[in-house]
Amino acid sequence: MYLGGAMVLFYLTQWSFDWIWGYFASSPNELAITVMAGIIAVVTGTVLYRHERIHGLANEVSGELKKVSWPSAKEVKAATAVVIIMALVSASLIMLFDTIWSNLTELIYGG
Repeated sequence: MYLGGAMVLFYLTQWSFDWIWGYFASSPNELAITVMAGIIAVVTGTVLYRHERIHGLANEVSGELKKVSWPSAKEVKAATAVVIIMALVSASLIMLFDTIWSNLTELIYGG
C-alpha cells in the first residue's frame, strides 16, 4: 500500500514539477525532475510507513475492508439496470413537462 502510494506520489510530483518548470523555463531538465520527484516520494513513503498513527490507521482500514461483503456481478448488473431505467424515465418526464410548458407559454404569449 505504501509502495503504491509512493509511486502515485512520484508520478504526480514528476508531472507537477515538469509542468511548473516548463512554465517558467524554456526546457525542463528531465533528470533533475525525476530525481527530485523520486526523493520526495521515497522520503514521504518512508516517513508515513514509520509513523505509528498512520501505520495503525492503514492496518485498521485494510482490516475493515476485508470484512466488507462486496456485491456479486449479478447484483451489480441489476443495480446498474435500475439506475439506467430510472434515468431514462426521469429524462422522459422532464422532456414531457418541458414540452407541455413550451406549448403552454407559446399559447399564452402567442409566439
